[in-house]
Amino acid sequence: MPSRSRAYAALAGAGCLWGTGFLLGKIALVELSAPHLILYRLLLACVGFVPVLLIQRPHIRREDWPTVWLAGIYGIPLVYLIQFEGLARTTVAHASLMVAMMPILLGIAGAVVAHERLTIMHWVLLFVSAAGALLIATGATVGTRASTGPTLLGDALVVGSLVAGVGWVLASKRLMNRYDPSSVGAFVTLAGTISLAAWVLVVNGQPPARLTPRVWAALAASGLLATTTSNLLWNWGVSRVPVSEAGIFVNLEPVVGTLLGVTLLGDRLGWTGVVGGVLIVGAAVAVTRRGGHEGHGVGETEN
Repeated sequence: MPSRSRAYAALAGAGCLWGTGFLLGKIALVELSAPHLILYRLLLACVGFVPVLLIQRPHIRREDWPTVWLAGIYGIPLVYLIQFEGLARTTVAHASLMVAMMPILLGIAGAVVAHERLTIMHWVLLFVSAAGALLIATGATVGTRASTGPTLLGDALVVGSLVAGVGWVLASKRLMNRYDPSSVGAFVTLAGTISLAAWVLVVNGQPPARLTPRVWAALAASGLLATTTSNLLWNWGVSRVPVSEAGIFVNLEPVVGTLLGVTLLGDRLGWTGVVGGVLIVGAAVAVTRRGGHEGHGVGETEN
């Protein structure tokens, strides 16, 4: 159907835009600390969400605001600060491949929190993905400066940010049962950015304003494209196809990020990184494909 094809195109666009985030962040980290980078990125993303709120004018019930703030704290300060502190200590290619574990972690959360039943094959794929992450981590040089290569600490921080991301997904999914997904994304981003700004200004101080045009361009692209636009595309697409099918497009993020890191920044994976990346991406694709065969999953919307 044409509408489903458009939905797939939107999901693919979101996955590709997410994949540029690590490269754009690495460019900005030359002149900014990780906290100041994230603050600029999310402030610009909020600017992009303003038209959505002006057009839709949604109203959040009072009892749902605690969930909005919880999702915002998980999805903004925790995810971004931890992830980009990791990026400052590893390579774009390593960070992108570690992010491919996200669908696997969501599977674990579904089994533990939502009491969803996982098959033996699902558990096998979980262990395959963990083995891939271990190969990538052991291939990193412990204590190496981020400018010369990946570090074990950097890879671990990226994985830690994914755990916070699971909390963001679970909290946001509850809100999407009551409100339009685009409105949820806008409110959660705004709430999270307020929390982020308060933390960064107290702990790290005011961000520098004198930046090169190259860094400002990277910040604008990461905020308006890799954050706002990708969020809107993803929410629009996932509202029109089963979540189990949409999950496949998440895997475009590590693929695009890794290709950009290797081709533009000269990142080197080594054989352990290549094998680990293949295991992680392969396991994630297998899980989402099996989900598509076994049912439509939670969150599917009939149109």
